[in-house]
Amino acid sequence: MNRSIAYFISPHGFGHAARAAATMNALAAQDPALHFEIFTRVPRWFFADSLRAPFTYHSCLTDVGLAQADALNENIPQTLKRLREFFPLDQSLISNLAQRVTRLKCRAVICDIAPLGIAVARAANVPSILIENFTWDWIYAGYTRDDARFQKFVAYLRGVFRAADYHIQTEPVCAPRACDRVACPVAREPRTSAREIRAQLGIPARARVVLITMGGTPSAQEHASLVRLTQMARAHFVVPGNHRRAEKRDNLLLLPQRSAFYHPDLVHASDAVIGKAGYSTVAEAYRAGIPFGYIARAKFREAKTLARFIESEMGGFEISAAAFESGHWLARLDDLLAMPRRARRDPNGATQIAEFILTA
Repeated sequence: MNRSIAYFISPHGFGHAARAAATMNALAAQDPALHFEIFTRVPRWFFADSLRAPFTYHSCLTDVGLAQADALNENIPQTLKRLREFFPLDQSLISNLAQRVTRLKCRAVICDIAPLGIAVARAANVPSILIENFTWDWIYAGYTRDDARFQKFVAYLRGVFRAADYHIQTEPVCAPRACDRVACPVAREPRTSAREIRAQLGIPARARVVLITMGGTPSAQEHASLVRLTQMARAHFVVPGNHRRAEKRDNLLLLPQRSAFYHPDLVHASDAVIGKAGYSTVAEAYRAGIPFGYIARAKFREAKTLARFIESEMGGFEISAAAFESGHWLARLDDLLAMPRRARRDPNGATQIAEFILTA
């Protein structure tokens, strides 16, 4: 039996790549002979750091998503420009990629909301599997009231997504619909114990640790209140992001976007998370059982679903972008740290997805 699977992944942030990596690791745990052919513009290093399974990386623009002005705000004119350039999908691109998938003897194409993969799978005559907690047609529909130009892309993409042979939704689901499987939150698992990670970070085992993350998107806001963190001696703060190198300032540790520390290990070694509410951060904090002081993206349609999930299933509260930037959120830090860690007994959704795919 052929053991190659193609994986088309949206390059919008790192959340889709993190969910895909978790799923690939779960698939490989059940079938160690699998090899993944990854098509995306997410940097190769992300998969090199996240995957335990063998893979080949193909640099390919698979999706448009939303152009970002910064971590919290989208650029609508640039998004529309990219949509016009990318859709409808170019038939020669589909044909070329289908030939490549065929040459690579891929048995299926999995898509983490990258519509190109669904079209390629159909052209290559192999099954397509859509994994999502939202699809782009649903996201773009949220902008049609203010800009009717999104409507034609909503209609087009709705048709592409409906053409998937198998459809899996992952909690927290934004738009529940009939599908083949609904999975629990999908998260990369930690590899190193919290005690060992804290020792490597130079943080006492019993100290209170807060992870501050904007989900891999560079953000000016995350630097604005850093000076105030060193005045909060009752907690240690770990801030991965747009930093040139690792730097420790008393109780504050700054890390570059790619560091020696596996991000899920940092999450599980923390007592709370502060940052942008994106899928992978929510899912990994959920698996760790820690509360989340979240910053919602005001105009991004997924935000309300994630906020409800955080407050009902994880514990946490919203922090406005202004409070985050000014550092005023620190007045509520003790409230966040007082929230208990929650033990998780439900399975990782990645395992549920792997079981479904390998028996479908």
